[in-house]
Amino acid sequence: MKIGLLRETKSPPDRRAPLTPEQCQRLRNDYPEMDLVVQPSDIRCFTDNEYRNEGIVLQENLSDCDILMGVKEVDISSLIPGKSYLFFSHTAKEQPYNRGLLRAICDKGITLIDYEYLTGPDNTRVVAFGRWAGIVGAYNGLRALGLREDKYNLQPAWKLTGLADMLEKVCCLPADGTRIVLTGGGRVAQGAMEILNAAGIKELSPAEYLDGNKEYSSFCRLDPWHYTRRIDHQDFDFPHFIEHPEMYENSFLPYARHSDLYIACHYWDPHAPLLLSREDLQIPGFPVRVIADISCDINGPIASTIRASSISEPFYGYDPATGMESADPYREHVITVMAVDNLPGELPRDASEDFGSALTELVISSLLGEDEEGIVRRAMIVERGKLTRLYKYLEQFLANG
Repeated sequence: MKIGLLRETKSPPDRRAPLTPEQCQRLRNDYPEMDLVVQPSDIRCFTDNEYRNEGIVLQENLSDCDILMGVKEVDISSLIPGKSYLFFSHTAKEQPYNRGLLRAICDKGITLIDYEYLTGPDNTRVVAFGRWAGIVGAYNGLRALGLREDKYNLQPAWKLTGLADMLEKVCCLPADGTRIVLTGGGRVAQGAMEILNAAGIKELSPAEYLDGNKEYSSFCRLDPWHYTRRIDHQDFDFPHFIEHPEMYENSFLPYARHSDLYIACHYWDPHAPLLLSREDLQIPGFPVRVIADISCDINGPIASTIRASSISEPFYGYDPATGMESADPYREHVITVMAVDNLPGELPRDASEDFGSALTELVISSLLGEDEEGIVRRAMIVERGKLTRLYKYLEQFLANG
C-alpha cells in the first residue's frame, strides 16, 4: 500500500495538510508494510524540507500511489483514474459548484472517501477542523468589532504564530460591556467559546443574558431549543427537530436584540426556520453590528451572508436597507459580516496537527485494514466510479445540470 499526500490545488490556496511531517514518520514506523510519499508544495504550511528531515520522500508524480490524501477539493484536471482519494469534496449535499468534480470522479473510476463522513459506530465524526473554524471565527468576530468601534486593533489571525499567540492577544481586550450571542453546540461552538473564555468574557445562561446587564462583557450560547420553537406549541423534541425542521419557527430575535456581536456556529437544514431575515435586520435600532457567520450558509438562515469572504479580505458590509453589499463595512447602519469559508487555514499548522492526530489514531488502521467498524465505508461516496448505497440519492444530482 502506498499513500501520497497531495499538493493543494484549490484557489484561493489552502496551506493545511492532512498529516504533519512527524505524523508521516510515525505512520511509517507503525505500518512498515506501507509506503508514504509527499508531493512537493511551495504553499503548504510545512515545508518540503520538514518532510525530508523526517525521512519522507518528495515525489511529484503520484501515479504509483494507491491512496491520495489532500484537504480541499482536488482540481479535476489533476485527478488520476482508478485511484482512491480522501479529501473534503463538498458534494454529498448536492453542492452545485462541485457537480462537475463528482461527475469526473465517477467517469474516471475513482474511489472517493470524504473526511466529513468518517464516523464512528455512534455516528459522530472522527476527524474534523470544526474546533479551529470556531477558534478563528470568534477571533475574527472580535477583531471586526474592535475595528468597527475603533477600540482595539487585533492582528489578522494568519499573521499570528499559532493558537498560543492568539490567546495572548485576546486576553488583553477591554472589558467594555460587549454582548455576544452564539448559536450551536458542537466542535465549532466549543472552539469559539475557547476564545471568548480566554478574552475574559463572562458566560451567562440564556435567561441571564436576556436580563440585559451590560456592566461587563458577556456571552451566551444557544441550542436549537433556545432559538427555535415548535409551530404546534408542543415541547421541543430534538429528534423531532432533526426529522421535521419545517415544523419549527424562529425564536432567536429576543437574543439578537440584546447583542452587539453574533457568532453563528450552528448546523442549518434548508427546511429549518431562518434565524435573521432581512426584515429582522431592518428593525429600527437593531443592535447587532457584527455577524461572524462561521457556518457560512450563503443566502441561508442569516440574510446578511450574501457571499463568502476570504482570509485576505475577511470583512464586508451588508446594508439592511437595500439587502446588498456596502462598500464600507464599518459605516453606520451597515452590518459588518465575517464569512470566511476556510477559517482553519488561518492557523494551518495547529489545525493540521490536530486533524492529523485524529486521522492517525482513528482512521488509518481502518483505511489499511479490515474497517471492522465501517468508518471508511460510511464515508465512501463513490467506489470505483459508482455511487455507493448510502449515496445513491446523488444519481439525480449527477444527471442534472
